[in-house]
Amino acid sequence: MTASAFDISSQWLFSVQALQDTPTEFSTQKELYDRARGVEFLYRLGSSLQLPTSAMFTAATWFHRFYMRFSMEDYHRQHVAAACIFLATKTEECGRKLRDVARVYCAKVTSTEVTSISQDSKIVDEAQADILATEEALLEALCFDFVVSSPHSELLDLFEAHGDDIELQEYAWSLAHDSYRTPVCILYPPKIIAAACYVLAQRVQDGQNSPSLDARISSPAPSASLPTPPSHKPASPETSRFAICYFGFSESEVASLAEALCILIEFYGAQDINEVHPYLTPIATVPLPTITTALPRLYVPPSQITRQGNNEEPQPTEEGPGRTPSSSHGGDTPSK
Repeated sequence: MTASAFDISSQWLFSVQALQDTPTEFSTQKELYDRARGVEFLYRLGSSLQLPTSAMFTAATWFHRFYMRFSMEDYHRQHVAAACIFLATKTEECGRKLRDVARVYCAKVTSTEVTSISQDSKIVDEAQADILATEEALLEALCFDFVVSSPHSELLDLFEAHGDDIELQEYAWSLAHDSYRTPVCILYPPKIIAAACYVLAQRVQDGQNSPSLDARISSPAPSASLPTPPSHKPASPETSRFAICYFGFSESEVASLAEALCILIEFYGAQDINEVHPYLTPIATVPLPTITTALPRLYVPPSQITRQGNNEEPQPTEEGPGRTPSSSHGGDTPSK
């Protein structure tokens, strides 16, 4: 789906097909697996630096934009994550010293406490140099365009308009947080992502016997009744279709919403829900919507990535994807 389909003039919305044509040479599944690991590292780095979540969302968006123009073989995901975080501290007005970012970076990659790393350590000097060098490439990739919008502001409007319970709000909020582990932020506008997280949260909360995703996102049938007189307030839309009616999505936007849902569910389904992440089962087992064109398979379990002949064995490190979407990932209850 192109940017023009959403009436958005932006160089930062790509088609799903573009994910298969990035400069990175290894498979799309391997690249997306490493992107998820890189964003997890970025989140942990930002959290240790006590950055606001808005800065981390901005940094994660830049992370995905960067790898549409540069190869993962040339720029390691941890260096890019650190450069994105450092740049975000400047543009989001939550400044941190480069030395502090480098120390926390060193602590994360060596699995040690920050306090055990001296300010004058040689590894901190090297980390600073790596971050600055990567930041130069990042600025080139971004074309000095730092403007980023997140789906969270759209979610806040949805919550305010519908008056949802706190559990649903936190579920949708956390799904939006997790969405940055996938490239949906560079595939669809924020309102599409917000609606996808909201609808998926509703479906999981309502249970497997509730209306399907297709029923929740399909366009309503035209009514044969007379128009509602201006003096009367129109009836509220059906609860399960509230997000679609609220945004007034067109047919092409509904199709893009279905694609975003497929990508998110496929991402969760690729996690180890039997041994490591059983709490993801309610999301990973949601039937995919059928109101969409066929998408390429973007996510497979890490064990299958290894069998495809990639030269790096997936490791269960601190970058492992998939936290529980039943929490807000360190953020407060969403509010204005």
